[in-house]
Amino acid sequence: MRMPLLRSAITSVIALCTAVSLVGVSASAVSLNSVSVSSISPNSVNNSAVAATSSLPGFDESRLDFAIEHALEQFYTPGMSVAVVHGEHTIYAKGFGLANIARRQAVSPETYFRLASTSKAFTAAAVSILVDEGKLAWDDLVIDHIPHFRMQDDYATLHFTVEDLLTHKSGLLSGAGDSMIWPEPSGFTRQEVIKNLRYLTPEYEFSRRYAYSNVMYITAGELVAKLSGQSFEDFVDERIFKALDMPCFTGAMPPDAVAISAMSYGHSDAKGIYPIPRNAITGEAQMSAAAGGMVCNANGMAKWISALLRPNSSILSSEQLDKMWQPHTILGVSDIEHEWNHTHFKSYGLGWRLSNEGRFKVVSHTGTLSGYQAFVVLIPELNAGAVVLNNGSNYGARGSVMQSIVKMLMNEPEHDWVHAYVEYQKEQEQRYLARAQTPTPTAGMSINMQQLLGTYRDAWFEDFTIFEESGEVRIASSRMTTLTGTIENFQDTSFKIVWDNQNAASDAFLHAELDLNRNITGFKLHPFGAHVQLNHEWRDMHFKKVAEQ
Repeated sequence: MRMPLLRSAITSVIALCTAVSLVGVSASAVSLNSVSVSSISPNSVNNSAVAATSSLPGFDESRLDFAIEHALEQFYTPGMSVAVVHGEHTIYAKGFGLANIARRQAVSPETYFRLASTSKAFTAAAVSILVDEGKLAWDDLVIDHIPHFRMQDDYATLHFTVEDLLTHKSGLLSGAGDSMIWPEPSGFTRQEVIKNLRYLTPEYEFSRRYAYSNVMYITAGELVAKLSGQSFEDFVDERIFKALDMPCFTGAMPPDAVAISAMSYGHSDAKGIYPIPRNAITGEAQMSAAAGGMVCNANGMAKWISALLRPNSSILSSEQLDKMWQPHTILGVSDIEHEWNHTHFKSYGLGWRLSNEGRFKVVSHTGTLSGYQAFVVLIPELNAGAVVLNNGSNYGARGSVMQSIVKMLMNEPEHDWVHAYVEYQKEQEQRYLARAQTPTPTAGMSINMQQLLGTYRDAWFEDFTIFEESGEVRIASSRMTTLTGTIENFQDTSFKIVWDNQNAASDAFLHAELDLNRNITGFKLHPFGAHVQLNHEWRDMHFKKVAEQ
């Protein structure tokens, strides 16, 4: 049976095993004709690849085929491309399902997907190359290379090193500053992201605690650009992708590559599976490239994995690869990780997560963007690794497939990991529904919407304009073009914003501020929920009304 319906709000829950976050977990009965396209047919597997497979006795191609097809059906994912590597050989590379539903375009190992946060490994590698070349050191201060780099905490500004940019110990709240990056297309430049770091309030003491930070990877990308004399896109494309003969892109893509790219898809109970055009691969470079904006296919990622497993063939020195793959930040281990993988230790390196699964060291990273999911795993002791790329929004697809691959590589007993993920998601749904509450007004409005009309400005996020259109009161961001919505009454001086793109932003409270004459002077935004949240994406914004000219 298929997985049960899950509410869209569960997308904010942190996945405890193989995903960064739950994205678009809900499902309904949508049928996709499964299409399997393989670049390695039985007749084309060479003798060396057969020998490589024979040294991995647990690997079973037919079992993996079944697991992938089952995962696509259970987790309502249109298509997936998977590659498995052993040493210098790609022992499995196949595409399943559809890259584009409307065009009935099949997925193959050449199909392009967004890499999302698995891009971070390439940013860390780019910095490592510059360290190898003596153009900077890991303990260099960021401010010495980027003089306008400023954190709100002066101590952090003066002590922030190059290494700190990649370890997620900035002291900021997890995801702080993401509102400048997503939903794409972003209206901010990378230099503006760096300039606006000073407005982000620290949540923790600098360098003391893990909190995921995309803005620091964008800063690292700009550091690469400055010291190399090339754009970040050109540096990665030339020094990593071209050097390893990877058909991948940090910058602009040619039309023939765009033509074989997967469309991004989300899901809602009402719509079923639907396209997310704003995240579709158009061939244009993304501002978010260093944090999560690169594009590649399974064949290209297989070359990346193979190079990392054979340091002498990599574009990095063994010293720098060891640096990337050594613990820098302690991470927690969940109960489910301990139960499923016998994990006792987990940490973050530089662009990679590190953990033990039983007796093996596992190096991995996930990538999550609305409509795309990525997962890369390496097991150095087995000289093996794998990549999973798909164009859906349910982490269960990539997680269950990768779990199946890893357990095969480790020669562990056969287990239905698709079913395990279905059961896990059922438990998560029940926990969410047990505590979920929808806010309900307890008083009438004391101001009217007409008073809201006008332009409001924040020091760094800039303007929101509130205006009338077709009988509704609307709100639109001046910098993030997809951040538009409709304002509804809630209670007293508070309103509800229903964003047009529910896949891109969750509904929000607009709490108006009044002067003694009850004129609206500004507002703050908060998540729309029954419980007050102190830490959220809007907390460092304060919009003040702009006087009419």
